[in-house]
Amino acid sequence: MVKSFNVNVVPQVLSWLRTSAGWEIEEVAKKLGTSVEIVKDLESGKRNPTLRQLHTLSEIYKRPIASFFLSKPMQESPMPKDYRFLSNKTNIFNRKTILAIRRTRRLQNLSKELSLNINYATKTGIKSAKLTDNPELIASEYREMLNLDIEKQRKFRDAYKMFGHLRDVLEDHNILVFQFSMPIEDARGFALADETPNIIVINSKDSIEARLFTLMHEFGHIILGETVIDLPEEALQARNNIEAWCNSFSSAFLLPKEVSIDLFNKNKHNLTETDTLNALSKKYKVSKAVLLVKMVDLNYISRQEFESVLARYTPKETKVEKKEKPVTGMASDQRCLLEVGNKFVSLVANNFDREFITYNDALSFLSIKSRNFDKVLARARK
Repeated sequence: MVKSFNVNVVPQVLSWLRTSAGWEIEEVAKKLGTSVEIVKDLESGKRNPTLRQLHTLSEIYKRPIASFFLSKPMQESPMPKDYRFLSNKTNIFNRKTILAIRRTRRLQNLSKELSLNINYATKTGIKSAKLTDNPELIASEYREMLNLDIEKQRKFRDAYKMFGHLRDVLEDHNILVFQFSMPIEDARGFALADETPNIIVINSKDSIEARLFTLMHEFGHIILGETVIDLPEEALQARNNIEAWCNSFSSAFLLPKEVSIDLFNKNKHNLTETDTLNALSKKYKVSKAVLLVKMVDLNYISRQEFESVLARYTPKETKVEKKEKPVTGMASDQRCLLEVGNKFVSLVANNFDREFITYNDALSFLSIKSRNFDKVLARARK
């Protein structure tokens, strides 16, 4: 084993790399197998880290080793505005959430460069909205603009197909949609509207119906020009007027008022029965929470009845925690398309075909191995 040696680094860079990755000093000390005092000494410049320590830090912070040799901390894009309204957690995010935001910013910059290489537009042609606009009327306009009528909505095989359709249509309008894994209690999605192309990120750990609601909620932020991270929840009243607007927009987009009234009138004698809710949820690809919120808003059920019925679909806490079953791994080509979507894969493929990027660049941008490259391209082609 080659003996490691000490290297000179800028202390402020060490501190910035740790805090920007969401790590506490105590956690870093444990990972390095050293004391808190030594980590503090490293970040204050009282001692230099070893090369081996830098490689360990590179792995846990998910940063290239070259980052540790910067002359000063990098000026990065600002974090999305925190609309999660979590007690004592404003602007404090889980490390996986921070990593998803950082990865998205990198892909946003890459998307812009790749688009410019092949003369693709990066700005969306979709018109913007204002908070003073009626969200239901705006939702109706966008259903027409995004080519979604109620007959087409019913014909989708399932909510996954509807999500895929909306994702493709949004990407045709230069709004990229990514799906990354984050703790659901930390974030369900975020929107980046401050740079082009605009990007929506959905938590891939969420249920597909919840992802559909979040997709349109974040689209609401995009058309309002908002760069935010939040926890859209159909069944909860929003704690500020912007979140309330986006909730109303998403709900009205997924199930317009006139459609809701017609459905509820036809099923008014068994409206909150499990079979009815299951059938409507499956037919229109919306969550039961969306249906129940519509029912109470349109005065088909009382707030008390709403709470009672909703409780049937709220996961119960159990005293004995069950061991998690191992999750079967998703194929790399499937995961790639789930995460970054057809539009980004197409940008990479076109740049590779025209020799603006190398084969290794393409693999790196898509986070795949060479054996999966052709599979990804084949899946992405329509």
